[in-house]
Amino acid sequence: MFRTQRWTMTAITCLALTGITAGPALAGEPPADPPALDNAYLRAGHQGNLTEIGAGRDAEKHANSACVKQAGAVLVRDHTKLDADTKALANKLGVDLPTAPTPEQQKTLAGVMTKAGTDGYDKTWLAEMATAHEKTLARIDTQIAKGKKAEITAAAKAARPVVAAHLAMVRGGGCHQAAAPHTIDAGKGGKAVLAADVPVAVAVPAVALGGFLVAAGAFWAAARLRRHDSRYTR
Repeated sequence: MFRTQRWTMTAITCLALTGITAGPALAGEPPADPPALDNAYLRAGHQGNLTEIGAGRDAEKHANSACVKQAGAVLVRDHTKLDADTKALANKLGVDLPTAPTPEQQKTLAGVMTKAGTDGYDKTWLAEMATAHEKTLARIDTQIAKGKKAEITAAAKAARPVVAAHLAMVRGGGCHQAAAPHTIDAGKGGKAVLAADVPVAVAVPAVALGGFLVAAGAFWAAARLRRHDSRYTR
Protein backbone atom coordinates (compact mmCIF):
# COMPACT_ATOMS: atom_id res chain seq x y z
CA MET A 1 0.00 0.00 0.00
CA PHE A 2 2.83 2.36 0.90
CA ARG A 3 4.50 1.62 -2.44
CA THR A 4 1.27 2.44 -4.32
CA GLN A 5 0.90 5.72 -2.46
CA ARG A 6 4.54 6.59 -3.20
CA TRP A 7 4.08 5.92 -6.93
CA THR A 8 0.87 7.97 -6.97
CA MET A 9 2.60 10.95 -5.37
CA THR A 10 5.48 10.57 -7.81
CA ALA A 11 3.08 10.56 -10.75
CA ILE A 12 1.31 13.69 -9.50
CA THR A 13 4.68 15.41 -9.11
CA CYS A 14 5.63 14.42 -12.67
CA LEU A 15 2.36 15.81 -13.97
CA ALA A 16 3.17 19.10 -12.30
CA LEU A 17 6.66 19.11 -13.81
CA THR A 18 5.26 18.61 -17.32
CA GLY A 19 3.14 21.73 -16.85
CA ILE A 20 -0.16 19.87 -16.56
CA THR A 21 -2.14 20.95 -13.53
CA ALA A 22 -4.74 18.89 -11.78
CA GLY A 23 -7.33 21.64 -12.07
CA PRO A 24 -10.91 21.22 -13.22
CA ALA A 25 -11.56 20.24 -16.81
CA LEU A 26 -14.18 22.17 -18.74
CA ALA A 27 -14.70 19.92 -21.75
CA GLY A 28 -16.96 16.92 -21.54
CA GLU A 29 -18.91 15.01 -24.16
CA PRO A 30 -19.74 17.28 -27.13
CA PRO A 31 -23.33 18.51 -26.81
CA ALA A 32 -25.87 18.08 -29.57
CA ASP A 33 -25.98 21.74 -30.56
CA PRO A 34 -23.71 22.13 -33.64
CA PRO A 35 -21.97 25.41 -32.63
CA ALA A 36 -21.37 24.02 -29.15
CA LEU A 37 -20.00 20.83 -30.71
CA ASP A 38 -17.51 22.92 -32.71
CA ASN A 39 -16.29 24.74 -29.63
CA ALA A 40 -16.16 21.50 -27.65
CA TYR A 41 -13.88 20.07 -30.34
CA LEU A 42 -11.34 22.84 -29.70
CA ARG A 43 -11.53 22.31 -25.94
CA ALA A 44 -11.17 18.54 -26.20
CA GLY A 45 -8.35 18.98 -28.70
CA HIS A 46 -6.46 21.21 -26.29
CA GLN A 47 -6.89 18.69 -23.49
CA GLY A 48 -5.73 15.90 -25.78
CA ASN A 49 -2.65 17.91 -26.76
CA LEU A 50 -1.76 18.53 -23.11
CA THR A 51 -2.10 14.81 -22.44
CA GLU A 52 0.05 13.73 -25.38
CA ILE A 53 2.74 16.30 -24.61
CA GLY A 54 2.91 15.08 -21.02
CA ALA A 55 3.01 11.44 -22.11
CA GLY A 56 5.63 12.17 -24.75
CA ARG A 57 7.93 13.94 -22.31
CA ASP A 58 7.59 11.10 -19.85
CA ALA A 59 8.47 8.54 -22.54
CA GLU A 60 11.55 10.54 -23.54
CA LYS A 61 12.76 10.20 -19.95
CA HIS A 62 11.59 6.75 -18.89
CA ALA A 63 11.03 4.53 -21.94
CA ASN A 64 13.22 1.46 -22.15
CA SER A 65 13.46 1.21 -25.94
CA ALA A 66 14.80 3.74 -28.40
CA CYS A 67 11.64 3.32 -30.49
CA VAL A 68 9.34 4.41 -27.66
CA LYS A 69 11.64 7.32 -26.79
CA GLN A 70 11.46 8.42 -30.42
CA ALA A 71 7.68 8.05 -30.45
CA GLY A 72 7.51 10.22 -27.34
CA ALA A 73 9.62 12.89 -29.02
CA VAL A 74 7.30 12.84 -32.05
CA LEU A 75 4.27 13.37 -29.80
CA VAL A 76 5.92 16.32 -28.04
CA ARG A 77 6.97 17.90 -31.33
CA ASP A 78 3.65 17.53 -33.14
CA HIS A 79 1.21 18.14 -30.30
CA THR A 80 3.10 21.25 -29.21
CA LYS A 81 2.57 22.67 -32.69
CA LEU A 82 -1.03 21.47 -32.86
CA ASP A 83 -1.76 23.03 -29.49
CA ALA A 84 -0.23 26.37 -30.48
CA ASP A 85 -2.56 26.41 -33.50
CA THR A 86 -5.52 25.31 -31.39
CA LYS A 87 -4.95 28.08 -28.85
CA ALA A 88 -4.54 30.67 -31.61
CA LEU A 89 -7.80 29.59 -33.24
CA ALA A 90 -9.66 29.49 -29.92
CA ASN A 91 -8.42 32.99 -29.11
CA LYS A 92 -9.54 34.23 -32.51
CA LEU A 93 -13.02 32.73 -32.11
CA GLY A 94 -13.39 33.62 -28.43
CA VAL A 95 -13.53 30.02 -27.21
CA ASP A 96 -12.42 29.46 -23.63
CA LEU A 97 -10.07 26.50 -23.13
CA PRO A 98 -9.67 24.24 -20.08
CA THR A 99 -6.51 24.46 -18.01
CA ALA A 100 -5.92 20.72 -17.67
CA PRO A 101 -6.65 17.34 -19.23
CA THR A 102 -9.85 15.58 -18.20
CA PRO A 103 -9.81 13.60 -14.94
CA GLU A 104 -9.73 10.41 -17.03
CA GLN A 105 -6.71 11.66 -18.98
CA GLN A 106 -4.95 12.68 -15.79
CA LYS A 107 -5.58 9.22 -14.35
CA THR A 108 -4.18 7.61 -17.51
CA LEU A 109 -1.03 9.74 -17.36
CA ALA A 110 -0.53 8.97 -13.69
CA GLY A 111 -0.94 5.25 -14.36
CA VAL A 112 1.73 5.34 -17.07
CA MET A 113 4.11 7.31 -14.91
CA THR A 114 3.87 4.79 -12.08
CA LYS A 115 5.43 2.23 -14.45
CA ALA A 116 8.64 4.24 -14.79
CA GLY A 117 11.69 2.10 -14.06
CA THR A 118 9.86 -1.16 -14.73
CA ASP A 119 9.90 -3.57 -17.66
CA GLY A 120 6.21 -2.90 -18.21
CA TYR A 121 6.57 0.82 -18.90
CA ASP A 122 6.84 0.62 -22.69
CA LYS A 123 3.93 -1.81 -23.06
CA THR A 124 1.67 0.31 -20.86
CA TRP A 125 2.66 3.55 -22.58
CA LEU A 126 2.05 2.13 -26.07
CA ALA A 127 -1.34 0.66 -25.13
CA GLU A 128 -2.55 3.90 -23.56
CA MET A 129 -1.32 6.01 -26.48
CA ALA A 130 -3.03 3.71 -28.97
CA THR A 131 -6.34 4.07 -27.11
CA ALA A 132 -5.93 7.83 -26.77
CA HIS A 133 -5.21 8.35 -30.45
CA GLU A 134 -8.10 6.12 -31.51
CA LYS A 135 -10.43 8.35 -29.48
CA THR A 136 -8.86 11.50 -30.89
CA LEU A 137 -9.22 10.23 -34.44
CA ALA A 138 -12.89 9.42 -33.84
CA ARG A 139 -13.44 12.93 -32.45
CA ILE A 140 -11.71 14.46 -35.49
CA ASP A 141 -13.88 12.45 -37.88
CA THR A 142 -17.02 13.58 -36.02
CA GLN A 143 -15.97 17.20 -36.38
CA ILE A 144 -15.22 16.78 -40.07
CA ALA A 145 -18.59 15.12 -40.67
CA LYS A 146 -20.80 17.29 -38.47
CA GLY A 147 -18.92 20.51 -37.72
CA LYS A 148 -20.52 23.81 -38.72
CA LYS A 149 -17.65 26.25 -38.22
CA ALA A 150 -15.47 26.12 -41.31
CA GLU A 151 -12.26 27.19 -39.56
CA ILE A 152 -12.58 24.56 -36.85
CA THR A 153 -13.39 21.85 -39.37
CA ALA A 154 -10.36 22.91 -41.42
CA ALA A 155 -8.26 22.53 -38.26
CA ALA A 156 -9.64 19.01 -37.81
CA LYS A 157 -8.75 18.13 -41.40
CA ALA A 158 -5.23 19.48 -40.87
CA ALA A 159 -4.78 17.48 -37.68
CA ARG A 160 -6.11 14.20 -39.01
CA PRO A 161 -3.03 12.92 -40.91
CA VAL A 162 -0.82 13.84 -37.97
CA VAL A 163 -2.94 11.94 -35.44
CA ALA A 164 -3.34 9.01 -37.86
CA ALA A 165 0.43 8.80 -38.25
CA HIS A 166 0.80 8.81 -34.46
CA LEU A 167 -1.69 5.98 -34.20
CA ALA A 168 0.27 4.04 -36.82
CA MET A 169 3.34 4.33 -34.59
CA VAL A 170 1.63 2.70 -31.62
CA ARG A 171 -1.16 0.63 -33.16
CA GLY A 172 -1.73 -2.74 -31.52
CA GLY A 173 0.46 -1.87 -28.57
CA GLY A 174 3.62 -2.21 -30.66
CA CYS A 175 6.15 0.47 -31.50
CA HIS A 176 6.64 1.23 -35.18
CA GLN A 177 9.24 3.82 -36.03
CA ALA A 178 7.81 6.55 -38.21
CA ALA A 179 7.68 10.32 -38.15
CA ALA A 180 4.39 12.17 -38.42
CA PRO A 181 4.01 14.89 -41.05
CA HIS A 182 5.83 18.10 -40.13
CA THR A 183 3.32 20.40 -41.85
CA ILE A 184 0.67 21.32 -39.31
CA ASP A 185 -1.31 24.50 -39.92
CA ALA A 186 -4.58 24.13 -38.06
CA GLY A 187 -7.50 26.20 -39.14
CA LYS A 188 -5.92 28.06 -42.04
CA GLY A 189 -6.83 25.80 -44.96
CA GLY A 190 -4.70 25.78 -48.09
CA LYS A 191 -1.57 23.77 -47.51
CA ALA A 192 -2.94 22.10 -44.39
CA VAL A 193 -6.10 20.90 -46.11
CA LEU A 194 -4.06 19.49 -48.96
CA ALA A 195 -1.98 17.57 -46.46
CA ALA A 196 -5.14 16.23 -44.86
CA ASP A 197 -6.31 14.87 -48.19
CA VAL A 198 -3.31 12.53 -48.46
CA PRO A 199 -4.22 8.99 -47.32
CA VAL A 200 -2.34 7.87 -44.24
CA ALA A 201 -1.10 4.75 -46.03
CA VAL A 202 0.66 7.07 -48.48
CA ALA A 203 1.62 9.88 -46.14
CA VAL A 204 3.64 7.84 -43.65
CA PRO A 205 5.80 5.98 -46.21
CA ALA A 206 6.26 9.26 -48.07
CA VAL A 207 7.69 10.90 -44.97
CA ALA A 208 10.04 7.98 -44.44
CA LEU A 209 11.10 8.12 -48.10
CA GLY A 210 11.71 11.84 -47.82
CA GLY A 211 13.97 11.26 -44.82
CA PHE A 212 15.87 8.59 -46.74
CA LEU A 213 16.41 10.88 -49.72
CA VAL A 214 17.64 13.71 -47.50
CA ALA A 215 20.05 11.36 -45.74
CA ALA A 216 21.26 9.96 -49.05
CA GLY A 217 21.84 13.46 -50.40
CA ALA A 218 23.81 14.44 -47.32
CA PHE A 219 25.92 11.29 -47.61
CA TRP A 220 26.66 11.99 -51.29
CA ALA A 221 27.66 15.58 -50.54
CA ALA A 222 29.92 14.50 -47.69
CA ALA A 223 31.57 11.86 -49.86
CA ARG A 224 32.22 14.39 -52.62
CA LEU A 225 33.80 16.86 -50.22
CA ARG A 226 35.91 14.08 -48.79
CA ARG A 227 37.27 13.18 -52.25
CA HIS A 228 38.27 16.78 -52.97
CA ASP A 229 39.66 17.62 -49.56
CA SER A 230 43.44 17.43 -49.64
CA ARG A 231 43.46 16.15 -46.11
CA TYR A 232 42.08 12.85 -47.35
CA THR A 233 44.26 12.60 -50.48
CA ARG A 234 47.64 12.60 -48.84
